[in-house]
Amino acid sequence: MDLVWLEDFLAVAEESGFSRAAERRHVTQPALSRRIKALEEWLGAPLFERSTHNVTLTSAGESFLPVAEDVLRRVLNGREEALEAARFKAETIHFVATHALSQTFFPDWIRRVDRAGAGAAIQLVASNFAGCERLLLDAQAHFLLAHYHPTLTSRLEPDRFQRIELDRDVLIPISAPAPKKATRSGGQRRAVPRYALPGASNAPLPYLTYHPGSGVGRIVTSFLATKEPSASLAPSFSAPVMLLVNMAREGRGITWAPRSLVEGDIHSGRLLRAGPKEWDIDISICLFRSRARITSAAEAFWSTIKKLGKSPIS
Repeated sequence: MDLVWLEDFLAVAEESGFSRAAERRHVTQPALSRRIKALEEWLGAPLFERSTHNVTLTSAGESFLPVAEDVLRRVLNGREEALEAARFKAETIHFVATHALSQTFFPDWIRRVDRAGAGAAIQLVASNFAGCERLLLDAQAHFLLAHYHPTLTSRLEPDRFQRIELDRDVLIPISAPAPKKATRSGGQRRAVPRYALPGASNAPLPYLTYHPGSGVGRIVTSFLATKEPSASLAPSFSAPVMLLVNMAREGRGITWAPRSLVEGDIHSGRLLRAGPKEWDIDISICLFRSRARITSAAEAFWSTIKKLGKSPIS
């Protein structure tokens, strides 16, 4: 059954004749008659009483008329909704971001970008770095927001992807404070970390490590592999950054976390630095994209980011 047959049927019913309906449908009368006949054969019943002067609906035609009108209306409305969805999808900018940055950096940053005139429909998916990387490689996202360090191993080769540095941060080693002990004078000793770097070979520090797919975890692993003197660490728990910070607060071990994420805890004394600044790791917060052409909306967004003062890094 062809939808054109329904349109022909409604035209004949409204014009009460084949010649006027054929003119309205911009087809010849024999062609229109053949299509109506095909519809009647599909239904298994005649739709019109044909006479020399007038064409009227049969009882089957009267019954089928509201059905044909409803089917066409539903199809046309569905077509408009599909086109609207397609237009919305083409205008939507798809981001993937690591879990920590999706919560700590992205909300304020995207508000600043919107104020700069880059207002657009946004879809954000959060995952670990490996998951985000895969989505960008598979062209399921226009942009990837992640931490970056030159030692980070990644499949985002510079000849296929470019990045803009949006901000800087520092990974710092953190620990809960050790239980406070009273001094001989009755006062309290200065707070010290429960676990302090570098640790000792005969008493390695419980190490709260990142999931293998974590970008921050890869950066920390690369840093520790070349650090001299090395740290004495015994992996005790593996999880995403937010859970690792919570575990550190509970005194379960030492981990590295972005300073921007834990500076409130450091200020309140809930967490302490677990080592001097030589154990800090400077990192960047970067926006990655493919060098291939992306949608017009995404290209316009990228142009706005560049105008905010940062240039693509080759």
